[in-house]
Amino acid sequence: RSKQHTAHSGKMKLNIANPATGLQKMIEIIDEKKLHALFDKRLSQEIEGDVLGDDFKGYVFRITGGNDKQGFTMKQGVLVDHRVRLLLKGGTCYRPRRTGERKRKSVRGCIVSHDISALALVVVKKGESEIPGLTDSQKPRRLGPKRANNIRKLFALSKDDDVRKFVVRREVKTKKEGTTKTRAPKIQRLVTPVTVQRKRHLKAVKAAKLAKSKSEAAAYAKMLANRKEEAVQSRKASKVASRLSRTSGN
Repeated sequence: RSKQHTAHSGKMKLNIANPATGLQKMIEIIDEKKLHALFDKRLSQEIEGDVLGDDFKGYVFRITGGNDKQGFTMKQGVLVDHRVRLLLKGGTCYRPRRTGERKRKSVRGCIVSHDISALALVVVKKGESEIPGLTDSQKPRRLGPKRANNIRKLFALSKDDDVRKFVVRREVKTKKEGTTKTRAPKIQRLVTPVTVQRKRHLKAVKAAKLAKSKSEAAAYAKMLANRKEEAVQSRKASKVASRLSRTSGN
């Protein structure tokens, strides 16, 4: 196994993301010792930054993804270090175009091996020193939150506050020089009097349909009972008539 590693392992790209600052950085590792420290690790597993060098001392990274030299993506839950062909019906690595569609796709296992060419890492814990381009500055988000509860969480609002006044707007350049306009996203899951009224109406319609179906079922059951009773009475009457005809014939 080790001979195969040393024969094929050459270099690996690490795409490191820092959610706290919104920055990303790509580094390339050629050192065999550093690469061997990454081998046999799995997706979602945390690694110490010390194995990557003194610049990352004290850092903790989580492996979030990767792909091999041919571009096949690593898939969580496939506990092998090579490529396999799986019959997929959705989830990662495959998007079905039709309902119930399945397809056999080649995917890479979730264990890091010498065939991996790029690995995605996320900073879980910051270390002692700053990393240029990753932790030394802040990159503001281009778009703010869109869902009503996320806007409330961002600005620490209560349910009584109007979320529409706190939505993050962004400037958009227009065709006219020197003029700009602002654009805001459509707030999702926003509870307004119209939505409350619509929900109340739908609930009333559903209740009316339920009551109508119950009354119709009761009427149908009553009709069946009446018809059954009529059938019983007609059968009795026919029996009585047949007896009378027999007695009169005798």
